[in-house]
Amino acid sequence: MKPVEKKIYLASKSPRRRELLRQVGIDFELLLLRSDGPRGADVTEEVHAGEAPLDYVARVAREKAAFAADLVVKRRMAPRAVLSADTTVTIDGAILGKPANPAEASAMLQQLSGRTHQVLTSIAVASPSFSGQITQVSEVRFGVLSPAAIAAYCASSEPYDKAGGYGIQGPAAQFIEHIAGSHSGIMGLPIYETVQLLRQAGLPLP
Repeated sequence: MKPVEKKIYLASKSPRRRELLRQVGIDFELLLLRSDGPRGADVTEEVHAGEAPLDYVARVAREKAAFAADLVVKRRMAPRAVLSADTTVTIDGAILGKPANPAEASAMLQQLSGRTHQVLTSIAVASPSFSGQITQVSEVRFGVLSPAAIAAYCASSEPYDKAGGYGIQGPAAQFIEHIAGSHSGIMGLPIYETVQLLRQAGLPLP
């Protein structure tokens, strides 16, 4: 059974992913998963021991899609495709998550300064008749960041809800010397790959 309409469920809290979907005319309804609270998160984003960055980002995206698709069935919601995504930043084989405080954000930016790192975004789609996934990898090179630039950035609200402590769509754009890959993927949703996957899921996209 294919999704019955063009509209999808988006299992993500990211405002950037919403903007990107709207940019290409994909209609969606938010299906938010619990990230904290007394019962804990619906899907944990903790890294498993020895887990490689590519395996990690793919697993989290896949688990979010599966959990959200199960909610659709349990709540007897319209049978639409569910889209989830997860983005992580990696350098030297290490995963850089979302910094919890200025000290963590500063340490991350110092590690990225003057070097090339990878941004991994995995997207997963689940529907009553389809399950698929694509992971997109981009490379980002930062120029050398001065201590003053790092301190000023970390004093803002920018670093704290973003993997690696920065977002390409915000003031951190001034740090970026070169990218190779997908600009939208670095933002959190590689649009080309997303559209291809939704088409495979049966959505009537042009």
